Amino acid sequence: LLHRAADCGFSSAMFDAARLPYTENLAATRAAVVWAHERGLWLEAELGQVGGKNGEPALDAHAPGARTDPDEARSFVAATGVDALAVAVGTSHAMTSRDAVIDHGLLGRLREAVPVPLVLHGSSGASDEELARAVAGGIRKVNIGTALNIAMTGAIRERLARDDRSVDPRRYLADGRDAMARTVARMI
Repeated sequence: LLHRAADCGFSSAMFDAARLPYTENLAATRAAVVWAHERGLWLEAELGQVGGKNGEPALDAHAPGARTDPDEARSFVAATGVDALAVAVGTSHAMTSRDAVIDHGLLGRLREAVPVPLVLHGSSGASDEELARAVAGGIRKVNIGTALNIAMTGAIRERLARDDRSVDPRRYLADGRDAMARTVARMI
């Protein structure tokens, strides 16, 4: 995907080797950063276990060892040259409930430890209040894919339930697009 991002003209990409042991993640990420920077791409990486993606079982985001360690984060950023770092501070990908509890103390320590922007994956699972506090505490990019998926599919389902003869995707996809736009506007 990294190569496809460059071929398509994107200016940034996310490289995720967090499932690997730390030293393998570091080596793979460093190689990806070198490759990306040679092509003018800004690269984000992940450190810690956010979990819950690609059909993985739900992760206990509060389990020992799941969180990003500030000392490891400092070393990882210095060794890889990554441009932004997605950190594990209590959220998980693909959460459909909004009850994630962010470890704001850890977030503060991570903000002090690394000189690059911090990213929060799995943000759809956190309340608006938790997200606002995380942004105030140092998060600079918030990923909300699941919230957008829920908004879009919910609006499409509602539209098709009202008009089960609809066969024109321009009509029901417009409802989904508008629902996603409302979700983004609310979360900004």
